[in-house]
Amino acid sequence: MSGLSLKYIRKNYGDVRAVDNVSLELQGGALTALLGPSGCGKTTLLRMIAGLEDPSAGSISLGGRDITRLPAHKRKFGMVFQSFALFPHLNVSDNVSYALTIAGTPRGQAAARAHELLDLVQLSAFAERRIGELSGGQRQRVAIARALAQEPDVFLLDEPMSALDAKLREDMQVELRQLQQRLGITTIVVTHDQHEAMTMADQIVVMSQGRVEQMGTPQAIYHQPENAFVADFIGKANFFDGVIAAGQVRLGDHLLQITPPANFIDGSPVRIAIRPEKAALGGQGANLLPAKVTFVRDVGPVRDIHLETSVGPMIVADSDNRQPLRIGDVVQVSLPAAAIHVFPRLQDKVAA
Repeated sequence: MSGLSLKYIRKNYGDVRAVDNVSLELQGGALTALLGPSGCGKTTLLRMIAGLEDPSAGSISLGGRDITRLPAHKRKFGMVFQSFALFPHLNVSDNVSYALTIAGTPRGQAAARAHELLDLVQLSAFAERRIGELSGGQRQRVAIARALAQEPDVFLLDEPMSALDAKLREDMQVELRQLQQRLGITTIVVTHDQHEAMTMADQIVVMSQGRVEQMGTPQAIYHQPENAFVADFIGKANFFDGVIAAGQVRLGDHLLQITPPANFIDGSPVRIAIRPEKAALGGQGANLLPAKVTFVRDVGPVRDIHLETSVGPMIVADSDNRQPLRIGDVVQVSLPAAAIHVFPRLQDKVAA
């Protein structure tokens, strides 16, 4: 499968820059998630890839071929958007074969292709059903089958599971990912749900205010965030403000034995981040903070222990469960140096 290359893509709406100088290399056959909060530019970027919006500047190429100005109907891209836009007057099979039929494919051949795709998405038994007789998850599968009918070079999905309930959404994330892996089709999914991106994607593009904050595998994005925005948006993190002091980090009255990046000098204001599951109750040696238990949330295999410290509130995800805890208990919290990320206070892009 051919890869997509985006170079210096910008999109302006008057004085507003919705997408700001984005350059990406998207691997052929991989699933890429464009992830970020509402208004970050991810859907606008997807629409430019689809040919539904023209970039204000920059270029888009597929397999080395420039498609920047190629009309959407000539790009051979399959698309599924938040509204599945299925035809209620047609049955499931006819919805899937519709695009083939209007493109001139003989009806028998189009029907056979629809049957293959419905079998692929496990809806063969529903071929004669009306759209109104289907559940939300079944409608989504019909939309996916229809988008795949013309064997697209690239498959684009914009918040495709936003209308589904939580349990069905999780099931469909796995099903869609498995389908994409079987087909090996280059796929781009827009989502604001970091769990969805982590579940489905080979690579995640984290966006904010029209810019790319970081691109990488789910594990790299989670464990090596490049700035405080990524650390905060992906998963959970505890943040504390401090300053560089004698090559370490001072938090209030505590001097943490952390080696900050070389480009930080003494007196630099910093923000440190540590994942709740990386902090631990108890321990000895350096990087200990006294804390008071304010709340315990038991979610089965893990307890989220809410704490108050002299440098601010924090959460420890405790999987041990052997230590009984009550509100008001005083504990020691260990912050392993290797698990702490150090960022500039103003979130400038300085590597962690």
